[in-house]
Amino acid sequence: MKIRRSGRLVDMTRYLLDHPHHLVSLTIFAERYKSAKSSISEDLDIVSEMLEHEGTGRLVTVPGAAGGVMFIPTWSSAKALPFIDELCERVARPDRLLPGGYLYLTDLLGDPRMVKQMGQVFASVFSQKKVDVVMTIATKGIPLAYAVAEQLGVPFVIVRSDSRVTEGSTVSINYVSGSSKAIRTMALARRSLPRGANVLLIDDFMKAGGTIRGMMSLLSEFEANVAGVGVLIEAEGAEKKMVNEYVSLMKLADVDVDLGQIQVKRGNVDQYFTDGDNT
Repeated sequence: MKIRRSGRLVDMTRYLLDHPHHLVSLTIFAERYKSAKSSISEDLDIVSEMLEHEGTGRLVTVPGAAGGVMFIPTWSSAKALPFIDELCERVARPDRLLPGGYLYLTDLLGDPRMVKQMGQVFASVFSQKKVDVVMTIATKGIPLAYAVAEQLGVPFVIVRSDSRVTEGSTVSINYVSGSSKAIRTMALARRSLPRGANVLLIDDFMKAGGTIRGMMSLLSEFEANVAGVGVLIEAEGAEKKMVNEYVSLMKLADVDVDLGQIQVKRGNVDQYFTDGDNT
């Protein structure tokens, strides 16, 4: 049954949003909707205009017989910055304070809607990078890494503190925790990464960057490359970071346990959306 144009536009938009960074040939859409390629091209122009107007992303057209169209998630500043401000407000709530000055973040990282949007922001920032795999360390960073990987259309892998029988042989390294200076271990299954892969590192919290630095060292064992580093929250303070280049959505400026106050502001992600464009 041939679908009306209004139905095609809805389904086509949903399909593209569900397959970011995947090249879709016009033939697939033409057969899916039993329509001429010329009509499909006109529909894609409408979808492209709508996506850019909403600040959600853009369509890239690849010419030629093997070409097609690809959806690239790229949030505009008008869409990304208010969302980050909302995150800052939620993290700054006094009831998040735990004994020892720790913050409760499980509700945010357990909220599918919020985590998906975090992933879309990171995917926007790294949309111009060549990323083959997203990597994180167990356990709190897993939902965020999954969301970023989904938006980039790539797989993600999990680094653990010990090896598991179900993952086969592993590569293990020792690293120095940036905050406590303690020696710790991290491991990754040998089958997780192909040689020469471009890996985006994602973590939920960074104080001094020891964990991120450890993951970088682990990548060298696989002859893999660091495509970028993204963290949800970085701690601001006098402690020198062990990582030079990274993107943070939020910055924890101060925690006063006695007064029950938490100061949170935008991280350095600000610079990627200064002019409404992250290119």
